Amino acid sequence: MKAMQYEIDGPMTWTDVPDARAAADEVLVEIAATAVNRADLLQRAGGYPPPFGESEILGLECSGTIVEIGDEVVGWAVGEEVCALLGGGGYAERVAVPVGQLLPLPPGVPLTDAAALPEAVCTVWTALRELRTPEPGDLALVHGGSGGIGTMAIQMLRAAGWRVAATASARHHDLCHALGAEIVIDYRSEDFVTVVKDATSGRGATAILDIVGGSYLQRNLEALSLDGTVTVIAVQGGSIAEVDLRTLMKRRTTLRAMTLRARPRTGRGSKAQVVDEVREHIWPALAAAALRPVIGARLPLADAERAHELMGSENAPGGKLLLLR
Repeated sequence: MKAMQYEIDGPMTWTDVPDARAAADEVLVEIAATAVNRADLLQRAGGYPPPFGESEILGLECSGTIVEIGDEVVGWAVGEEVCALLGGGGYAERVAVPVGQLLPLPPGVPLTDAAALPEAVCTVWTALRELRTPEPGDLALVHGGSGGIGTMAIQMLRAAGWRVAATASARHHDLCHALGAEIVIDYRSEDFVTVVKDATSGRGATAILDIVGGSYLQRNLEALSLDGTVTVIAVQGGSIAEVDLRTLMKRRTTLRAMTLRARPRTGRGSKAQVVDEVREHIWPALAAAALRPVIGARLPLADAERAHELMGSENAPGGKLLLLR
């Protein structure tokens, strides 16, 4: 089969690789589409190697058709259209997927568009599932509101009853508003702490979902209400921060951090557990069109190099960037 190969900080090439094979607890999926995630760019640069035992091929999610079933797999059939959360392997013709990481195609979602769902939905679900039920006026702040994670987070928070504020570049404000963000903050020219405080009569945001990391931590804490929660899911602004623990103690702050890719395949806290919860709690909302994948661009998989350049540029599209077979 063919897959996209790369060298650290070098070009990518569409070339022959050994055929993917399904183990007893896996299915083999013929890939229709995959999606570009910032983790792909980090891995290609040598800064985010795959977990032990996972494919070195880029690609953390896909959609496609089951073409082979492992001996221990039940409940799935050859020919079934699915999407899947991957540890790697999406930039290829076929990928072996642990059965616990498969999701059925949501009704009404085109097969290729479904490739935009697994990573974003599973990531946002893990970040939001432990938040308390919002009280009237409670505000959640989403950093990077126009990205693949942010566009899904806005929708899921609104569906759960939150007021939502989001940071985004000016050209993506209309998109964030359309998805349900009441307040959209230009992170280049506005101070999100001030905007959030003004929007909550000085109380602050009850929940903050952060993709920036170290350089935003202190400001996030300043924007947070009493008993508020900051959840860090990426460190695009650095991984090191200093914080006065007494501030957290006085304000009864919860500071959480998590990542999806490093989770084990099965067991407590695993990818399989997250996928099960997403299928139960989020897939019905997709089926009812209460949530939708937001697609910013579609390119051929053979143009993955151009897709990476686009994602890493100032002109990155809002929503997910898909690579189609």
